[in-house]
Amino acid sequence: MVNQITEDRDAVPSCEVRDAVLPYEVHDAALSCEDLAALRESLLEQRLFRREQLSQLTAPAAVRAPARGLRATARGEVHLTLAASARMVLADVEAALARMDQGRYGACHLCRRPIDRERLAIVPQARYCARCQQVKEGER
Repeated sequence: MVNQITEDRDAVPSCEVRDAVLPYEVHDAALSCEDLAALRESLLEQRLFRREQLSQLTAPAAVRAPARGLRATARGEVHLTLAASARMVLADVEAALARMDQGRYGACHLCRRPIDRERLAIVPQARYCARCQQVKEGER
């Protein structure tokens, strides 16, 4: 799987081309080529982790430790919930990588303002700035 990460990293345009064509700005400071490379690396690692997690969670029950009765049912429900969560995060990671490739990475989906660099460092697949995220969560 390391080759997959290396291949994906190599597919990114060079810093000079990217900086000349795509202005990645976060407030007053632009995301540097190093910032983008680190964020991409984090996203690629998350994608690899989630894919491995999904393959383990969706493996046939015989491969995992067999259990019986209510315990097996509860364990199965936990696996289903974890798999659904992993799929959602994987989809977010894939979408963030696509936005990065398209030069749209780092812009809030609601207000279109740049997402803070610190937020992206913590949640590189973030779709919303902190303010809009709070608004979205308040709608639930």
